[in-house]
Amino acid sequence: MVSGMTSAMRKLSISVPPDVAERLEHESNASAYITQAVRDRMRLDALDAELAHQGIQITEQGVAEARARRAAVEADWSPERRHALRERARQHMRDTADQPAA
Repeated sequence: MVSGMTSAMRKLSISVPPDVAERLEHESNASAYITQAVRDRMRLDALDAELAHQGIQITEQGVAEARARRAAVEADWSPERRHALRERARQHMRDTADQPAA
């Protein structure tokens, strides 16, 4: 079950493109998957709003430049370091999955 879900649920009927439908068909709990995806997007939207409130504007050019800098740094990483960092991120996601949404 996705953290923060309660017994107060609403059933929705939605339409999605074929590629999304195919992805959801592979999930054991499509409702939980969609709920988490929407909550992740809500957190990103809240971050964008807070950054804008602080006077920080995110641009496509700035994002592209940041991605290029990240790719340059990651190119120097060994496969072992990359694997360790991925595992650390996955463990963090598992650790925080049971915490209530903020």
